Amino acid sequence: MEKIYLAALQMVSGIGNSRLRSLVSFFGSAEQAWHAKQHDLSSCGILDESIFNKLIIHREKIDIYTLAYDWEKKGIKICCTNDTNYPKLLLNTFNVPPALYYRGVLPRTDQLIAIVGARKASSYGKNIAQLLAAELAEAGFWVVSGAARGIDTAAHQGALSKGYTIAVLGCGVDVDYPPENRKLLNHIAECGAVVSEYAPGTLAHPGHFPARNRIINGLSRGVVVVEAAEKSGALITADFALEEGRDVFAVPGSIFSESSKGTHRLIKQGAKLVDSAEDILEEYNLMKVKKGPQMLEFTSDEVKVYESLNYDFPIGIEEIVMKTKLEAGMITYILLQFELRGLAVEHNGRRYLRIAKEGIK
Repeated sequence: MEKIYLAALQMVSGIGNSRLRSLVSFFGSAEQAWHAKQHDLSSCGILDESIFNKLIIHREKIDIYTLAYDWEKKGIKICCTNDTNYPKLLLNTFNVPPALYYRGVLPRTDQLIAIVGARKASSYGKNIAQLLAAELAEAGFWVVSGAARGIDTAAHQGALSKGYTIAVLGCGVDVDYPPENRKLLNHIAECGAVVSEYAPGTLAHPGHFPARNRIINGLSRGVVVVEAAEKSGALITADFALEEGRDVFAVPGSIFSESSKGTHRLIKQGAKLVDSAEDILEEYNLMKVKKGPQMLEFTSDEVKVYESLNYDFPIGIEEIVMKTKLEAGMITYILLQFELRGLAVEHNGRRYLRIAKEGIK
């Protein structure tokens, strides 16, 4: 029950990580701090009057056992810094979260790599994020990201296709944010972990995301930035990585793209340029498993449709009709088959993009 008391204290507005550690140290445990007499709480020198009053009201409203039961029903677990499964890399960072809330299973390895980037990502950016994540997961890495729209979502999806991933949230682990990623977050909880330092029920707030980014970095041996404007959350994560001595990788983009200016600046500052998973794996003396050529059997019509697609810009059915001279119904059927085979993906309403596949002849 000590973890629940720790969580209950943390839920009080104004009791951050530093105050929480001080309270536990002063009273000997979170449980004793929770049950401390009002006089002792007011005189301990840790809480100002406003936070003290919030704690007293909070204690009267919260039933610890009901709280524990509700979280257990939702599959929410708590990991504290003295637990054996607390992520080792995160322990060695600034402002370590005293407690992590999570759904799923925390990794027993330090082979974690973060992939982050723009929310308003291009098709090129999402494609490369998904590809890198899949190849890193296949090589044994857990891919860490923030479950945001754009690059984060693509990275999680790519990792899930080959292995495991961790989503770090700027809200409670029982809050679906962004809302359209509800199914994705549930899938991640089944094949990895959904993690947060914020108590269940905490809504997303802009002020939470820089703190969320420090945890993404803290969990990871390195951070890969795929598309980032000159001022972006992804660059905040990269800055945390540099401060903590973690590796920083960046994927180049078009010199005309605003969403590549941040990644190009990182490269100029010394981040390793990445154009394949091998560039990352070699930093950790790991090699991608070499496979024989992937011989795909295409019909003549499938060849026409596949060759009309590209990796950078999604194209619509009408444009494919013009290129291939095939009927729209046949093209739609072929594209569906490509999606099922992992050869293409739909973007922005019936516009399709080729997914990079090694060994396609």
